[in-house]
Amino acid sequence: MTELETPRLRLRRWRADDLDAMARINAHPDVLRWIGNGSGHGRSETAAEIERFELFWREHGFGRFAVDDRATGELLGFAGMSIPTDVPEIIPAVEIGWRFKRSSWGQGFATEAAGAALGFAATVGLERIVAVHVVGNDASARVMQKLGMRFELASVDTIYGLPVHVYAIDLKP
Repeated sequence: MTELETPRLRLRRWRADDLDAMARINAHPDVLRWIGNGSGHGRSETAAEIERFELFWREHGFGRFAVDDRATGELLGFAGMSIPTDVPEIIPAVEIGWRFKRSSWGQGFATEAAGAALGFAATVGLERIVAVHVVGNDASARVMQKLGMRFELASVDTIYGLPVHVYAIDLKP
């Protein structure tokens, strides 16, 4: 089983008992403000999302990690890779993303977890990673910059028609 540790976090594959905690995270209105149409996910949508995460892992050998607080074992959210389909200019690409419970924002967890996920990406042969944020989501842009990612282009999300900024980082030595 793929598992990573940072000083404060454990990144791991998803388990069945993650559903309720992730559903609570996804239900908070601030958490999904910048995702899709901005509405929360219910339990069934969260279950389908976790199932997609695990299917992606099985198909690609990398994916979105569940992220726990090492001190408490509490699920804080996720960080890791996927393949974007909503910004044609960057396809084919591997994208890094993250989502954390509202009460954990502003503590550096996204940067810490995403940094570990980027390290993992390099070990499985990924050479370039992108990140996409909806214009206005300045907190995500700051995480991208802290990770060493550089602004690459402005575009529009083809699913929701939202303006987005794409950042990228090369992982090749």
